[in-house]
Amino acid sequence: MVATVSIQELNGATPDYTDLTSARYCTTDSPTPGTANSIPIPTAGFNYSFMKHHVLAMSGTFTRIDNIRWYTDGAIGWNFGTSGHLFVGYRSSGDIGAPTSNSYYRASGTVGTTGLIMASAHPYYHSLGVSASMVLASCSIAASSYIIDSTAYESTGKSKALVTQVSVDDDATQGTQIAEVVTFRYDEV
Repeated sequence: MVATVSIQELNGATPDYTDLTSARYCTTDSPTPGTANSIPIPTAGFNYSFMKHHVLAMSGTFTRIDNIRWYTDGAIGWNFGTSGHLFVGYRSSGDIGAPTSNSYYRASGTVGTTGLIMASAHPYYHSLGVSASMVLASCSIAASSYIIDSTAYESTGKSKALVTQVSVDDDATQGTQIAEVVTFRYDEV
């Protein structure tokens, strides 16, 4: 048999897990915000989305799932402004995914304006310093994908969380951005 694997977003204090087919970055802690609480373009500096935590939920009949990776096509086609980006929480050694059992951090900030910056707010990443704790999502491509979780799962479970966040510069262009495709990849036995 083949495993059933879905992508879930974590939200709320508990957290709650919601199956996703797409995600929208915004300034509230919601898996389905629609166009409410979009990230406003600041008059100076940057505004940030609330952080997103995404896991793979594994069920069904399988022997082992491991080597969970994530990557982009190498170009995020969104207009973030000159220095705006899609960032990924990063650790210089080991898996970059945050364990949800003891390192989940509820996304927060000022609803409708800006989220707290992952580099200083998320306890799993902030102790590493700004330059080591957030990297560009566009640097992760198939040939050099980020390792989210190297754990060998042999039964139903949830992976460590990929944590991402968008920054918007003051020269960004207003409007809904195009859909981007990102890829989770894993090995299954």
